[in-house]
Amino acid sequence: MKRTLGVLWFLFLLLRVGTPVAAQTGSEYFEQTGHYVTGEFLAYYRSVPNAELVFGYPITEAFSKDGRLIQYFQRARFELHPDQPPGQRVKRTPLGTLLYKRSEQLNIFNPFACRYFPKTGFSVCFAFLDFYKKNGGEERFGLPISPFEFHDGLIVQYFEYARFEWKPFMPEGQRVVLTDLGTQYFYEQKEDLLLLQPAPSDRSFRPVKIFVRAFVWKAVTLASDSQLVYVIVQDQNQQPVKDAQGTAIARWPDGTTSSNSFTTNSSGVGILSFTFKDQPYGQTVIIEILVTKDGVSARTSTSFRIWY
Repeated sequence: MKRTLGVLWFLFLLLRVGTPVAAQTGSEYFEQTGHYVTGEFLAYYRSVPNAELVFGYPITEAFSKDGRLIQYFQRARFELHPDQPPGQRVKRTPLGTLLYKRSEQLNIFNPFACRYFPKTGFSVCFAFLDFYKKNGGEERFGLPISPFEFHDGLIVQYFEYARFEWKPFMPEGQRVVLTDLGTQYFYEQKEDLLLLQPAPSDRSFRPVKIFVRAFVWKAVTLASDSQLVYVIVQDQNQQPVKDAQGTAIARWPDGTTSSNSFTTNSSGVGILSFTFKDQPYGQTVIIEILVTKDGVSARTSTSFRIWY
């Protein structure tokens, strides 16, 4: 009887809408976004050699919605179909199909640089075709469901599971970029924003990227005065970075410089002060800031004006 009640309770937890599923055996923590991928979702993710490119990193934990286990990634959404045979239970949501909205079309075809797909009536051409073939083709992206189109100033093409973007200003070999359709669909579905919060990690967290912002207490000061500078440091998940080491260099209008060091607190904030005398009126003071944490660094700057 107790065992039966336990099974029923587990099923109740699993079927609750929006309930995150705890990390299971065979889980991997992704520091880039602060989330775990576990079980069959992890097995499927790791079965793809270029998973980070095609799917991106997880942006939620696995959770149950409408009786089905799902998980969002930057460029994908996984679904678990337990009624399917082993090895075929993880399906991807066709995000390209669901998010496609027709825009201005470019009907281009070159028999030497395009491949025509009769099932959908569209071709994939030039650098898009090279990227498509190199990174898994139909198995990874599905069939094309649009020609080249203009969307928000970009040339793009939609596939069943993806959208390609052409960015000519990028270096050679990096000009075809995948849109973060998983993130886009997450917001379109108005999912619970709390699902984006990083999951607690059972190991020491090291940021893979930090972001720094800075602002001054006073926009204008006297020629002889003091100034406070506030520096905010966050990681790739927009979480505060504690104990980041920073240096600020002030470049004064009279040609001199001065520096100050700081360490961020538990809120990811560092505060430092500068005192100065007899600076020229009407000039701008530039403060350059470098922050480092666990070998990762970032720069920013702020300024104020000597007004009277």
